[in-house]
Amino acid sequence: MSLTIDRKDELESPGAPPATAAPRPRPVRRRPGPRRPLPATMALYVLIAATFALFAVPLYWLFSSALKPEHEIYTYPLTWVPSSLEWSNFADAWTSAPFGAFLRNSIITTVVGTALEIGVALLSAYAFAFVYFRGKMIVFAVMVGSLMLPGHITLLVNYITISNLGWLNTYQGLILPGIGSAFAMFLIYQQMRQVPEELVDAARMDGTSHMRRMHAVVIPICRPMILTATLIVLITKWNDFVWPLIVTSTSDMRTLPIGLMFLRSQEGYDAWGPVMAGTVIVAAPMLIVFFLAQRRIIGGITAGALKG
Repeated sequence: MSLTIDRKDELESPGAPPATAAPRPRPVRRRPGPRRPLPATMALYVLIAATFALFAVPLYWLFSSALKPEHEIYTYPLTWVPSSLEWSNFADAWTSAPFGAFLRNSIITTVVGTALEIGVALLSAYAFAFVYFRGKMIVFAVMVGSLMLPGHITLLVNYITISNLGWLNTYQGLILPGIGSAFAMFLIYQQMRQVPEELVDAARMDGTSHMRRMHAVVIPICRPMILTATLIVLITKWNDFVWPLIVTSTSDMRTLPIGLMFLRSQEGYDAWGPVMAGTVIVAAPMLIVFFLAQRRIIGGITAGALKG
């Protein structure tokens, strides 16, 4: 209090020099780089347009064909804009195959499988980042090395295990073999390495447990990367085809990607309108998720790659 009063008197004294404001830093202007030659600029725009068309045209063809009359899907010259919107293609697709059961199974396996996989990845990443135990680096190297192997080499072992447990054609057989993910663990572990050790040590000195430290200190800092890993795992599980195909045997346990193949067998190779409509039903949810979260997915992958 006395220091405040003395400072105030000093500032208000008539003999004191007037206080001057600190000079504001001048904004730094980026120097323009060398101008690109016109032919190189035009070539760049052509490449960008070709790349955009490579991805956008098949998607447009899929969505437009789902709404076209049957005779406009295979015509020459191509019919880019439907003459009339055939919404009945979606109704035909929904009634030709049990899409209600397919959608229910996909939602259950995707949501539950993603929650379990991210939970396991979170716990294992925390253990590798903050818990000391003998042989930790060897275990970590084996788990990261498994990323180099194609996932299909474990199909036979997983199938025999699930079959011996009596879990064929069940939700636990669909979900549990896929909850161990080295990719999600590695992605979250890279972010956990950036957490300041002082924060974790301060929480440890307060007597908090590992679970409390992870919940109160580590997860809030790593939340963007955890969300990125969750989105990637979610899209992967929604589009999974091979494992649900070999572990299920009845239509009431099939998922949407398998249901699409079932729909094509029901409609044959002549009625492509309902098949295209069924493909839209399968693809639309994950396309919406990707377009809403694309910046976070790409940013998270890039951050994980740079911090590695």
